[in-house]
Amino acid sequence: MISANLSAVFYLISGILFILALRGLSSPDTSRQGNYFGIIGMVIAIAVTFLSIGNFSTSIIYVFLLLILGGAVGSFIAFRIPMTAMPELVAGFHSLVGLAAVFVAIAAFLNPSAFNLGSIGDIKLASLIEMSIGAAVGAITFSGSIIAFLKLRGIMSGAPITFAGQHYLNLILGITIFVLIFYLCKFQSESFFWTVIAISFLVGVLLIIPIGGADMPVVISMLNSYSGWAAAGIGFTLENTALIITGALVGSSGAILSYIMCKAMNRSFISVILGGFGADNSSSDTKDKQDQKPVKSGNAEDAAFLMKNASSVIIVPGYGMAVAQAQHALREMVDKLKKNDIKVTYAIHPVAGRMPGHMNVLLAEANVPYDEVFELEDINNDFANSDVAFVIGANDVTNPIAKTDPKSPIFGMPVLDVEKCKSVLFVKRSLSPGYAGIDNELFYRDNTLMLFADAKKMTEDIVKNLD
Repeated sequence: MISANLSAVFYLISGILFILALRGLSSPDTSRQGNYFGIIGMVIAIAVTFLSIGNFSTSIIYVFLLLILGGAVGSFIAFRIPMTAMPELVAGFHSLVGLAAVFVAIAAFLNPSAFNLGSIGDIKLASLIEMSIGAAVGAITFSGSIIAFLKLRGIMSGAPITFAGQHYLNLILGITIFVLIFYLCKFQSESFFWTVIAISFLVGVLLIIPIGGADMPVVISMLNSYSGWAAAGIGFTLENTALIITGALVGSSGAILSYIMCKAMNRSFISVILGGFGADNSSSDTKDKQDQKPVKSGNAEDAAFLMKNASSVIIVPGYGMAVAQAQHALREMVDKLKKNDIKVTYAIHPVAGRMPGHMNVLLAEANVPYDEVFELEDINNDFANSDVAFVIGANDVTNPIAKTDPKSPIFGMPVLDVEKCKSVLFVKRSLSPGYAGIDNELFYRDNTLMLFADAKKMTEDIVKNLD
């Protein structure tokens, strides 16, 4: 057993390492180092927690074995999961963090003496508030993350699910939770405690179901924040400094990221927190537009000809590239263009893909130089001066309707000004709408050439025609 003072020192070191991890993850150049800092910090925190127990028993051995088992399962999933499934993996792991917070709160409430919180019916007021809020936020995180997972996985429709009085119901349930926590603190009744958890599970579902697919990246970051605050709340209950620090870091960084992404999408941050956006305003005449409007379609040979005769090309990757795993073929195509002295850059929208940084990670996997990758605000003005825009699997983030139609669910969201290019090559399987459920006007522009094919197959064919 180590002393409380020594434990505090090691927890402080662990917290500093977590901060350095977040700092490292802010840039692709230092992300690997940031991961190492995070791993070392977590190892220290776990080791100190075990060494601080003092009186070891058989149950500790079981906990240790379960810890090893969980780590093994997590490692197996991490090594086997494809990059395309990373968004739903993150959502799934967020749900586990929330569920863990709920279980710890239940254990502390049913056996407070084991946590030095008092006795049944006489739990410290501060601890009771902490564990009830931690349980509520954890339950919301769990059920909300499950819904996000189902939507991202395609098991549940990505379209928003709304009904009359939905927001009023959420408000009533939110107030009910706080009222129940008040009476729980006053009477310490077990029925109040279980009711808080049950209603919180329901609130998590109701918060996420009205959010449409176009806003799913924000949902991921929001749930990340929720999971952090749930962990921090339980950290106070357990009086564990490392858990408090880690939870606060995750919660605050997730909230900041959500705020940044809301600005990028012209969404209200408060609305995001409350699950109040993402209405499905998918136009009912989408099919009619597809039937009536002509599109120009081409093949790999046409695309190769246009790019070979261009002086500058901007690549716009999206979720379609991720699904097809076309990033390596794309890198090969870009290398051939560069050999012909053609300037090539990449334009990344903040919410391209299904989670923040999704496209950046895929391009890094293909060893794309970081200095060739630009965010929306840095490259949007370059489209007007570029010869060709090669859109590979992106949809909603290139839709000009976001700037023209106030009734559109993506209206006001900053989009890439792809339509300003002299020529637009759009790789897509069909004219089907994007995740937001709306038609993309870019398909029908005079300067757009649709390349209907699998993103990887089309890119490989273009590479062949560049020879």
